[in-house]
Amino acid sequence: MPLPPGTTLVYEGQTAEGLSHVEFHVLPDRQVILGVTCTTVHDTKTLDGRLSEDTLDWFAQDVDGNVWYFGENTHTVEDGLIVSLEGSWTAGQDGAKAGIVMHADADLGQLYREEFALGTAEDVARLVAVHQTITVQYGTLTECWKSEDFSALEPTVLENKFFAPGIGSVMEIDLDTGEFIELTEIRHD
Repeated sequence: MPLPPGTTLVYEGQTAEGLSHVEFHVLPDRQVILGVTCTTVHDTKTLDGRLSEDTLDWFAQDVDGNVWYFGENTHTVEDGLIVSLEGSWTAGQDGAKAGIVMHADADLGQLYREEFALGTAEDVARLVAVHQTITVQYGTLTECWKSEDFSALEPTVLENKFFAPGIGSVMEIDLDTGEFIELTEIRHD
C-alpha cells in the first residue's frame, strides 16, 4: 500500500443513498503522532455529486511493511455545512490506539484491529483469503488479499475488503446489502 504524495485513488459505487464517489488523495504533508511520522491522506466522499464527507487520515508503514492507521479527522457535510465530527480519533488521545489496515504478511484467519477509540472507532478485520484475482473498473488485479471487516459499534454491518499489492484497497462490499465501491482510476499529480 504505497502512499506516494500526489497519488489519488478514485472509487465509485451505487448505494441506496446514491452514486458514491470517493477520492483518496495522498498529500505531501506529514503529521507526527506518538512519535511516528505519518502520511496524510485527504479523503472525500460525494453522493450524487454533493460532498458528504471530508476527512484527513494518517497512515505509516513500519520496517516490516505493515500499514498502520493512526487516526482520522472526519467532517460529515450536509448542504455544504459541517454537521458532525463523529468518527474522528487520533492515536494517543483519550485512550485511542493505532491499528493495522494492512498486514505485510498475515496468516489466514488472523484477527487484527484496524482502529481503536472506544465508542468512536472499533473496526476489526480478519484475513479470509489470499491469492485472489479480482476485476474492478480499474482492471483485473491478481494476488489480492480479502478481509472480513466488522465493528462492535455496528454489529449488523459485515464487509469484505480487497487489497492489491502495490495499490492497497481496491474494493469494499457490504455483505448484507450487496452494495460495493470499487477502484476506478489511479491518478498522479
